[in-house]
Formats: sequence, C-alpha cells, structure tokens
Amino acid sequence: MSGRTFGILSPFVGGDYYGAIIEGINAAAADGGDRIMAIQTLDPGAHSADRAGIPDFRKPLSWRHLAGLVVLPGAVDTAYATQARASGLPVVFVAQEADGSGCSAVLADNRSGVRDAVAHLIAHGHERIAFAGHLSHFDLRERHEGYREGLLAHGLAPRPGLLFETGDNHESGGEAVADALIRAGMPATAIVLGTDRNAIGLAARMSAAGYDLPRELAVVGFDDIADAAYMRPSLSTIRQPLDVLGTTVYELLLALLSDISPQTRYVTTAFVRRDSCGCPAQGLPVSEPAARALFGQVQYLQDNLNIQYELGIELLGTHERDPRSLAWLGQTPAIAGSLGLWTPGDETRLEIVGDFRAGCDTGAAIGADEFPPPQLFDKTDGPAGDIVFVVPVRSRHRDWGVLAAVGRIQSTTPPGREMMNQSGALLAAALDYEVMMAALRAQEESLRNAALHDHLTGLPNRVLLEDRMEQAGLRAARQPGYRFAILLLDLDGFKAVNDTLGHAVGDLLLVEVARRLTGLLRKSDTVARLGGDEFVVLLDGATAVQSVIANITATLSAPFFLDGERVAVGCSIGVAVSGEGGADPDHLLREADAEMYKAKSAAKRANSR
Repeated sequence: MSGRTFGILSPFVGGDYYGAIIEGINAAAADGGDRIMAIQTLDPGAHSADRAGIPDFRKPLSWRHLAGLVVLPGAVDTAYATQARASGLPVVFVAQEADGSGCSAVLADNRSGVRDAVAHLIAHGHERIAFAGHLSHFDLRERHEGYREGLLAHGLAPRPGLLFETGDNHESGGEAVADALIRAGMPATAIVLGTDRNAIGLAARMSAAGYDLPRELAVVGFDDIADAAYMRPSLSTIRQPLDVLGTTVYELLLALLSDISPQTRYVTTAFVRRDSCGCPAQGLPVSEPAARALFGQVQYLQDNLNIQYELGIELLGTHERDPRSLAWLGQTPAIAGSLGLWTPGDETRLEIVGDFRAGCDTGAAIGADEFPPPQLFDKTDGPAGDIVFVVPVRSRHRDWGVLAAVGRIQSTTPPGREMMNQSGALLAAALDYEVMMAALRAQEESLRNAALHDHLTGLPNRVLLEDRMEQAGLRAARQPGYRFAILLLDLDGFKAVNDTLGHAVGDLLLVEVARRLTGLLRKSDTVARLGGDEFVVLLDGATAVQSVIANITATLSAPFFLDGERVAVGCSIGVAVSGEGGADPDHLLREADAEMYKAKSAAKRANSR
C-alpha cells in the first residue's frame, strides 16, 4: 500500500450527488492502496451549492498531506486549482472543463444520454419536448446541447419557448418550471430536466395541480438517484456510472503523478426507461435483497435524524460542556476528530483546541496546510468507507477555524444534509453563543457597575453607599458590641479651583482626592462620592475615628499638582458613630452632615479673625 492521500474539494462532503462521487473515488483509491479526504468549501449550514455560488475558499488546507486534488463542480474557482497545480499538486476537475489550467478533467458524456432520452420520447410520439435546467453549470449546458442535438437529428427545431431555467438543481427549481408550464397553458407534452431532483419537484407540483403524468406530460430526469425508482410514476432518467467516474478520476491522478500530460476523459451515460416517459409500468423492483436494502436506508435515515437531534441539544442547549472539547462527537458515528481554531491575527495557523479519540496534541499550533493532524489518518478505513472529512467552522459573524472528523461517507441524503455540514454549522453557532453570552455578562457587569459607582471617580455612589450603610446597621443590631462610623467631608476651596482653573482641572482634583482617600483606608471601609465635592467614609469599626480624621485632613491638605498647576484645598469633616443615639444609617448620615457644617462654620469664623 502506497498510503498516498488525495484531497477532494467539494461544496458539500456528502449527499446523493457529491457524496456519491466521493464514494466512487474512494472505492477506486482504496483498491489502489491509497486514501482520500473530503474537504468542504462552502460555509457550514449553507442551504444549497447552487444558491451560494462559488465559495470564497482560498486557504491551502491540508496541502502538505496531499498527493493530488480533485475538484468537484462549484467547489472553488479555477485560480485556486491553478495555484495548487503550481505548488506541485496534480489536479483533476470533475464535471467542469480544465482548459488552460494544466489540469485534467473527467466529464460525463451528458450529450449522448440526453440524445437517447429525446429519441425515446420522439418514438412515443412527442414533438413538443421541453428542456429545463440550471444552465450556469457546465454539465447542465452539455445536457441542453444533447437535447438540441436529439431534436435536430429527428428533424425537429428547438423552440425557444420550451427552454426553462430552473435556478437550481433541486426540487424547488422543478416546482418553478411546473408553475411556468401551467401558466403558459402546457405548451409541451414531454420534458427533459437537468437533474432528478428537478424532475421530482416538477412531478410533485404537476400531480398536486391535477395533471396526469405521463399521459399529459412525459418526464425524464438525470442522475438516477435512489428516489427515482420509487416515485409514482417511477422516474425515467439518465444514469452516469459513478463507479466508473471514480475509477477514471483516480487513473488521471496517477497519470499526472507519472508526468503524463493533462487529459480529458468522458464517462458514458445511459438512458433508463421507467414509467414517467410513457412506457408500460414495470412495478417496483421488489425482491428480498431490495427490500432489506430499502429498510436499511430507512433505518439509516432514522438514525441520522436522532443524531441531528442530539447534536442540536448538545451544541445549542445547556452548554454544560465546552463544545471545543469535541465530546459531543461521541453522540455521532464519528470515529475520531480534531478541532483547530485560527490563531488571533493569523489565519494561516490553527491552534488544536479539541481532540476526540485521535491522540492529537491539543495546544499545538500548525499551519493550515498541515491540518488535520496526521493521527486522524491512522483511524481511517477506506475500504469500509471511513475517510477524513474537513469542514469550515464559520458563521455570519466569525470564521472560527476548521473541524476534521473520521466517519462514513454519506451518499444517500440530499446534498448539505450530511452530519459534517450540520456539525460545522452547530459548532459555529455554539461558539458564537459563548461569545455573545460573555459580551452580555460583561455588559451586565458594566451596567451594574455604572448603576452603583460614580462615573468620574469610580467610587461607590449614593445607591451602593446606602446598601453598605444598611448592612452595617443590620450588623450593629445583631452584634451589640459592634460600632461603625460615618464621616461626611466637603472640600474647602473647591469652588475657587473650578472658577479659576476650569471644570476639567476640578474633575482631576476630585479623581485625585478619591485616590488619596482610597489609599488611606482598609478594604473593609467604604469611600463614596455623594456628588459635587462631598465624600462619605464608612468606617468598619469606630475605635480610631479621630486618627482617621487627622490622616484624612493631613492627606488632603497636601498640595495637588494637576495639569501643570499647583492646587491646594482643605476639608471639613463631620462624624457620627453608631451606638451614640442609635445605629440607623440615615439618621447617622444626617448627624454627620450637621457636624460637617458646624466644622465648616467654625473654620470660617477662625479664618475671619
């Protein structure tokens, strides 16, 4: 076994289109002794690749691990592939041309299958045959050309009014075409659609509107997904053999590694007749193996629903565990996992913050081209369908990093509904939630602080002072021997500072007074600003009140140097002590206020002599 790893870039890393292609390539690589990893380029949680457009995916993710790259339709722009090729990585495009890029390409022979389908409809007597598809995609344009060639080969001119743009490759696009046909008065008797999902959407909408399919409209799809055989009527379609496609992709990668020039290969498609084209009904393909396989798919989908539910509860619910730990992966079929978050200010390096059964070195920082850690590859089992998947962890608000996990390829769900896409989206939401809650807590603390503290000095304000005085009063009531003191002080000369030097210097003075007062007192004491130049000191204990008053007077009488100015002020202090007439804080504050004015009046009389 060579043990080479080939990366597959895909809008989604699962589903009955992308997942089926990944499955085909993996089978071929496993037979050759190599392995693959699938890298999602769309943001997790994206609704569809068609509506999202080409992802803005630029990072050289995993390049150091890879021997080559496969690019599925709509995964990255050509410039990314060209850059990878220039760095020495062979690149093979799937279902898109590689002209001028130095890369190889594998294309389905879309035209031949559609030509056969058109010829079959004409044999049923149809001449007004429509075509509908999402023509911004290369392979859909090829299918449309096959439709045109099929008509012209039978002497029928394509009619512009019978060409419909679906806007996407999903059921919704087919529903829109059904509405357009009905509004136009049913100008077609048969229609070829670019994908089976388009055809499924159209058939459901037409049947709901009362039309009898295929009698009033014969329908042909493209892809031959599992749903096609179980529709009513069962869907005639065009099959592209994904096992052959996967083998061809792998062969071209090996050819490029052997320095063989880039080439383009085509995989033959084949028309599959069922009921919806007007052929006699063949019934369901019932057999014991088919029934067991179908039951297995139903059971698989039920398990998948349970997993999605558990993931939602775990990552969006109680948040009892840090989502970075990846413990929640234990509720999924994932075998191992690793989470890397971009290092602050550098989105070329990832810090490994989460490990699930892989043995990765959490705390290590590695380049984007080295992620995921090599230990994950030791957990893969390509022949069993277990490969490494890599998805972005990104939301509308932030690009967090990258999640890697080892798990089973999911090839039967609609694209984008696979576990990895869901996991990346929910993990990003959980990380966003953590940031939001931290910001709310900080805001709450800021608002609480603003409500309880003076905005200029940062000291407790009247509200917080009243609470602490109340607590002191309650303690004094419980402990008869406990005393506390309230000192109310007013700056002498503060108005002159404001009038001569301005309010800005006055504000600086108040801030400096608050700093000096706080430095004098114990942690159990409280210094508060009532407003203006009035401060209150609540002393926890009243055994050295006069000493405290003397220290405050001396400290505040020392000159202040503010904004280049020498400023001198004094202070008048009134004091009230609990136990001398009661311990009611409001009464004591009024008493201290009266004492402060007595002190200020006495000072004025002394200065006037």
